[in-house]
Amino acid sequence: MAVGTSFPEVLAAARTGAAWAFEVLYRDLAPSVTGYLRLHGAQEPDDLASETFIGLFTGLSSFEGDEGALRAWVFTIAHRRLVDDWRRRSRRPAPTGSDVDLLGVIAGGDVEDDALAALSSSAVRELCAGLPDDQRTVVLMRIVADLSLEQVSAAMGRSVAAVKALQRRALLTLRSELDRTGAPL
Repeated sequence: MAVGTSFPEVLAAARTGAAWAFEVLYRDLAPSVTGYLRLHGAQEPDDLASETFIGLFTGLSSFEGDEGALRAWVFTIAHRRLVDDWRRRSRRPAPTGSDVDLLGVIAGGDVEDDALAALSSSAVRELCAGLPDDQRTVVLMRIVADLSLEQVSAAMGRSVAAVKALQRRALLTLRSELDRTGAPL
């Protein structure tokens, strides 16, 4: 987290409702939360990220811990919102028509940078799509969210040993896929 040594002050200010403190927390965490949700295939990752931060801000008064604990708590909320989204989608029929991927569209950016980012995002999405949901969750929480095994374990409601096993299987699958396709590491 980029908050650094001022985290206790930012947390205290956020608890009192200071808008600047909410902004610091949001700016620091939102990109990785949205990326986590997007790579999990959320149809509306920005909406789920907003729901995640509403949960964070409404529950902040009862939070106790340091920056790492806050990060783990935020990704636990995000994971629960994602699971809720999966459940909602499973109860509703899939929309008809062509799917348009507007996730990578950024107006006014550098065309070359945008193209390279789209290629990278596409490759990561394709690799992650080949993993079972639980393995994908572990990899994304460990890499995108930068959570420890213990934090991922708590967020997923699984033992540390189970998380380690899921991570190992996921990385072996990814390695195998990269070897098969000849993609650079």
